Amino acid sequence: MNQYNYMTFKSVSYAMKAEAELKKNGIQYKMIPVPRSISSSCGLCVRFYKEDMNKLNIIIKKNGIDYEKIYEDVTTC
Repeated sequence: MNQYNYMTFKSVSYAMKAEAELKKNGIQYKMIPVPRSISSSCGLCVRFYKEDMNKLNIIIKKNGIDYEKIYEDVTTC
């Protein structure tokens, strides 16, 4: 089992901007529909490995990406 964090966004445009920046910076992620257990005003979220949290935060802040919330330590198979 892997430990994932999920980042939700206030709009699809921020989700797409985040995806572009994460890809450009070599962060492993997956853009997925927001899980039912997580509520969000946008239907997309970024799932990323817990250990990449600090790198992801730096990229998000540096690029002015407005996110809604980070859900930490979500366990999935």
